[in-house]
Amino acid sequence: MSAQPVRDADLCVVGLGPTGRALAHRAMLAGMDVVAVDPRPERLWPPTFSCWIDELPGWLPSSAIAQRIEAPVVWTKSAHRIERPYCVLSKQGLRDALPLDDATVLAGRAASVGAHRVELKDGSVITASAVVDTRGLPSPGSRRTASAHGIFVDAERAAPMVGDGEGLLLDWRDENGAGPGEPPSFLYSVPLGDGTVIFEETSLGLRGGMPQHELRRRTLNRLAAHGIRLRGDEPTEAAHYPLDQPPPKRGATGPVPFGSRGGMMHPCTGYSVADSLALVDTAVDALRGGADPVAALWPWRARLVYWMRMRGVYGLGRLTTAQATSMFEAFFTASPRQQRALLSAHADYAPLGAVLFMTVARTWPFRWRYDLVGWTNRNRWVGYEYAPPGADPSDGSQEAGEASPRRITPGA
Repeated sequence: MSAQPVRDADLCVVGLGPTGRALAHRAMLAGMDVVAVDPRPERLWPPTFSCWIDELPGWLPSSAIAQRIEAPVVWTKSAHRIERPYCVLSKQGLRDALPLDDATVLAGRAASVGAHRVELKDGSVITASAVVDTRGLPSPGSRRTASAHGIFVDAERAAPMVGDGEGLLLDWRDENGAGPGEPPSFLYSVPLGDGTVIFEETSLGLRGGMPQHELRRRTLNRLAAHGIRLRGDEPTEAAHYPLDQPPPKRGATGPVPFGSRGGMMHPCTGYSVADSLALVDTAVDALRGGADPVAALWPWRARLVYWMRMRGVYGLGRLTTAQATSMFEAFFTASPRQQRALLSAHADYAPLGAVLFMTVARTWPFRWRYDLVGWTNRNRWVGYEYAPPGADPSDGSQEAGEASPRRITPGA
């Protein structure tokens, strides 16, 4: 790569995950001179990306979808069929839908990122009218965290739990081997459209998250409860990233943060890609017009929605399994609009406020509501010590074998 500076660009995008690539692609189509920087721009993204189909922008072709699930299921105290189509995105299809043929793509790692200047570690310098930082988030430390351990199972072997076109978004059934005095987790399981199904035990909202060996133990317990025995060489996926990245402040100097780095990580679900894709054109229009993209992306309604969602993840992060199950049972009796206000709408604050109030009011027994709103047990799981790896013989490692690591999921 040349050490000569690349100058006079309209836009420099730092980071080419799905969010950064979409922003660079749409800006390029809008006639902007775009430079994009990534250490490995040709690498296919490791994580699995999913979303509700109605969240995707109209300009994204159907080839970006690998698997469609017409009505996924949520298990709380009972099964809830959600009549809202859901999908797993095709990583290759999504990449192919976002070509950068007329952009300048540089393979390099950023050493410094400023409002109009990006310096790479090899000494190259890019100057641009605007710089957008779409890199993922750093390790969460003790922040509110999403943690997950997924095992990719052949569809035929997975059929007793999840068949073709089916999906489990939240499975709170008492099958993961966790006791009532242990931090809660649920199962997420969907077919990926490539002949495999992911079974992913997930923890949301705990400070510092849940360790991989504990999540793996719980995943294997769930599979065993349904008679699913693994070969032992199944690939895995790991996720561990913060949920509490706030929206950027208006008028702040420096590059424009976008995607998970720019507050678009949903605090209650850990999703960010669909919301980012939906807001790409808003950012591009603001940049082209010389307006502040942060103000365009984050009007007061959206900031209020973020604040209310943060109240939700604070509550979720201090509940027991029984309390979380009761809370989600209450939530999934809400109207479709209220559910969408929490799960995906960027700025629909009125129904979000209503569903949060209703969820607390319908969580039962009554005393559990005090934990949910933080009047009691605010730091229930802070400092919790998990059993070390291999301490529990029920983790299935003797029978199932050790899975081979395949994918590591950063905050995207």
